[in-house]
Amino acid sequence: MTDGSSHPGLVQLDSSDNVAVATARLCRGQSISTASITITPRIDIQRGHKVAVKPIAAGEAIVKYGQPIGLATGAIQAGDHVHTHNLMDHHVVSDDLSEVSPPESPSMMQRQFDGFYRPNGSVGTRNYVAILSTVNCSASVCHKVVERFDAERLKRWPNVDGVFAATHTTGCAMQYHGTKHQMLGRVLSGYSNHSNVGGCAVIGLGCEQTTPGYLSEHHGIVSLFAPDGRQLTRDDGIPMMTMQTEGGTRATIEKAEAMVEQILDRANEVSRSPADASHLTLAVECGGSDGYSGLTANPAVGVVSDRLVACGGTSVISETTELYGAEHLLVRRSRSPEIAAKLLERIDWWKKYVGMFGSELDNNPSVGNKAGGLSTITEKSLGAVSKSGSTALEAVYEYADPITAKGLVVMDSPGFDPASVTGKVAGGANLVMFTTGRGSCFGCKPSPVIKIATNTPLFESMNEDMDLDAGVIVEGEDVQLVGDRFFDFLLAVASGQKTCSEKLGLGDHEFVPWTVGPTL
Repeated sequence: MTDGSSHPGLVQLDSSDNVAVATARLCRGQSISTASITITPRIDIQRGHKVAVKPIAAGEAIVKYGQPIGLATGAIQAGDHVHTHNLMDHHVVSDDLSEVSPPESPSMMQRQFDGFYRPNGSVGTRNYVAILSTVNCSASVCHKVVERFDAERLKRWPNVDGVFAATHTTGCAMQYHGTKHQMLGRVLSGYSNHSNVGGCAVIGLGCEQTTPGYLSEHHGIVSLFAPDGRQLTRDDGIPMMTMQTEGGTRATIEKAEAMVEQILDRANEVSRSPADASHLTLAVECGGSDGYSGLTANPAVGVVSDRLVACGGTSVISETTELYGAEHLLVRRSRSPEIAAKLLERIDWWKKYVGMFGSELDNNPSVGNKAGGLSTITEKSLGAVSKSGSTALEAVYEYADPITAKGLVVMDSPGFDPASVTGKVAGGANLVMFTTGRGSCFGCKPSPVIKIATNTPLFESMNEDMDLDAGVIVEGEDVQLVGDRFFDFLLAVASGQKTCSEKLGLGDHEFVPWTVGPTL
């Protein structure tokens, strides 16, 4: 984690850094020495926050991780607290692709998990039945259908993990087959064909833009209008119904209930069997980040990413707004200049997009991020990108596009966690690793979410929500060994071990498709 410049309570991440990170509360006037520095904090400094280890002139770069994270807005003395009051973001995106030099592929390894084989060759880590709404107007009906399949009733189908509704706030008042319409269609298609979904039904109102015909023609959802008492077979398409055709709310719920029983019967025919880890697609995410995120949890998840890539699987990093400031690191690791250029194109799109609303990418760090010690988007991004590990970048995908490449890939998404994860799951992610420093209670159906605390106090205070503690790295445990332990846990979850969010029953309301365009 460090170059040796560490002390209980203080970590300097790189020998070139002019700041260090407090890993415990530092008291004003307390002299602290490491192998290479001695400082005396000039005020009390909270854990996760930065302290200057040498004088920094106004306008000089402030360096962390061996990378500039912004410029000093005034003179800073050794021992000063370095944060938003004296640090501003200053990052220029370079389009120079001359440094593209992908690392060698890792040595292959083989691991297994017990999963659910699907007819298309994919393998799921869970076996859910999904009820998808094509428009917000049918959202309540979808949830009413799910309510009829409580835990007691679901005992009839022991191989099924549950029935969930994926509902949203849009589906109409948009340009037909415009950008917004296409993005929603990709998400619905991705969930309907997901490896963790053993069966699916689609319910709409009937007059919206996202019709069964549209989904079938443009997004490959083979529609089957709800059969009247006929038994569904494997060769049937996805049952679709509309409230206007079925005769209203109550009639739709009754007919959907009978239809879902048939879908559950079919999904229950599949049971777990051994599968190669190459069938795993991992979504890596960070939310409620703090000053520890780039020290502990994110690097440990990076190790997991590397291990999965070595197994022939896929690791997906997203949140493009939280790659800004660290994109040059992924550019260097890109498999080709074309892949690097696509990443830079998405960064450029985001700069123009937020500019339309008078915003800038440095508006991304939240109030909680800043309270936890993060000051600029560049600092946040440099910590966030460590979730990607060290392997080559193999592809860059649009939001919710089907992920077909193996290895490390980027999916374009906003930094809002529910929208980001929804896109990656729609793309095919059948597992999620979610790091948090402030504390997130995120869950997701149909893909299990493993939540990782960046610090031990958080792990202990929110123990019902946190699966893993990366704070042990601050205490001296090796990042690689912690990452290996996390990878073993990942395989156990892939094989059916429940995560904290699953035990709490979370994940029914975190389906948030990101769409870009006007509401008409």
